[in-house]
Amino acid sequence: MKKIKGLKGQICFSSDRKTIIVMENAYLLYRDNEILGVFKTIPPEYAGAQIRDCGNHVIIPGLADLHTHAPQYGYRGLGMDLELLDWLNQRAFPEEARFSVREYAENAYRIFARDMKNSATTRLCIFATRHADATVCLMDMMEETGLKSMVGKVNMDRNAPDYLRESSVLSAVNETKDWLDRSVGKYRNVQPVLTPRFTPSCTDDLMEQIGKLREQYDLPVQSHLSENRDEIAWVKKLCPWSKFYGETYDRYGLFGKKKANTVMAHCVYSGEEEQKLMKKNGVFIAHCPESNTNIASGIAPIRKYLEDGQKIGLGSDMAGGSAESIFRAMVLAIQVSKLRYCLVDKSLKPLTFEEAFYMGSMGGGEFFGKVGTFQSGYELDALVINDNALHGPYGYTLRERLERIVYLSERCTIAAKYAAGKEIIIK
Repeated sequence: MKKIKGLKGQICFSSDRKTIIVMENAYLLYRDNEILGVFKTIPPEYAGAQIRDCGNHVIIPGLADLHTHAPQYGYRGLGMDLELLDWLNQRAFPEEARFSVREYAENAYRIFARDMKNSATTRLCIFATRHADATVCLMDMMEETGLKSMVGKVNMDRNAPDYLRESSVLSAVNETKDWLDRSVGKYRNVQPVLTPRFTPSCTDDLMEQIGKLREQYDLPVQSHLSENRDEIAWVKKLCPWSKFYGETYDRYGLFGKKKANTVMAHCVYSGEEEQKLMKKNGVFIAHCPESNTNIASGIAPIRKYLEDGQKIGLGSDMAGGSAESIFRAMVLAIQVSKLRYCLVDKSLKPLTFEEAFYMGSMGGGEFFGKVGTFQSGYELDALVINDNALHGPYGYTLRERLERIVYLSERCTIAAKYAAGKEIIIK
C-alpha cells in the first residue's frame, strides 16, 4: 500500500464558488496523488502518516491558467496601446514567425518553462505556434518542469502574413498529424490539445479537418471566442452561414460535447444563444481580465456566467496579459467587474473574493479533472505560501491572510509546490 503523507499548516480551499474553507493548524492528507481529506487531528486509520510541518505558512490549492501563449512570453508588456487585431499584426505574428528556427524556440521556451515552474501555477493550457518542431520542443521542456499542462500546435491557413500562414489545408493537417503522432502518449505531464487559433485564421475546410482529428485522437480543444467587436463582425463576414461565433466551432465538433474538454478564451461579447450552447455543451470559459483591458476588448459579464452555471476559470493570456500570475488575474477579475457594475450594467454585482479565488483554483482546475480543491478524492496540487513579509501591527484571521496573499502576492514566497502529488523543486 502507498505511504500516506500530509502537509500541516494553515489550510484554505474552495468548496464551491461562494465558500472558502479555512482551517488553522490542520492536516492535508494524501496517498500518492489522491487527497484523503483535511483534518483537525489525524484520524486513527491514518496514524503513522508522514507529515511535513509547514508551521505558520498558508497552504492553498495550486492555481490553473486556462489560457496563455508561450511564444508571446518574451514581449509581454509591449504594444499595450494597440487593440486586438492591430496588436496581432504588429506584435504577435512577427514574433511567432521566429519560432521556425529551432534554436530561437529553445531559448524562448526555456525561459517560459523556468518561470512557469517557479510560479504559483500548477496546471496550464498553452498555445504554441504553428511550427511542429518548436511545439514539441515546448512540450519537452514543460514535461521537465513537472507541471501538468496541455500544449497546442496552432493551426492557421488564412488572414495571416505569408511568412506565418500555413500554405494549404493539406499541409496544415499533415503537419498537425505528424505533431500528434510524435506527442500523443509520449509524456507523463504534458498532453496535446487541438488549437485552431481562431475562426478568422482558419478556413471552414481546415476547421472540418481539425474536427476529424478530434474524433480520431479524442483530444481537448482550445481557441478564442467573442473577444472583440471587430473580430465578431469579421467572423460574420467570413462565415455568413453562422448565427453566432460559437457555431463556427460547433459545426465541426470543436465546441464541447466530448469527454475531452473544450476551453474558449475571453467570451466578452457572447450573446444569449452562444451562452446557451456553451452551457449545453460544457464549454469552459477562460476569463482573461488583464488582456481584455490591455488590448481594449471590454469586460466580460462574469457574474452572469457564474450565476448561470457556466464552467469558468482564469487565464493570464500572455502577452495580451503582462504577467503569469493567476493571483493577479484574481485581483483584476474583481476590479474589472466593479468597473462593469459602475459603468455598464448595474444589474451585475461585482465579483466577490470567494468567486475570484474559486475561478483561479477549483473552477479552472475542473478543466483538467478533479483538481483545484482539497476535497477528498481530488488530485493533490498545492502551494505552501510564506506570507511573513505581510505581517502587520495586529493579528489577521486566516481568511484575511489569504486575501492579502492574493492582493500582495509579489511580496510573498512559495515555500513548497506540488503538482499531481509530486513536489516541484523551485528556485
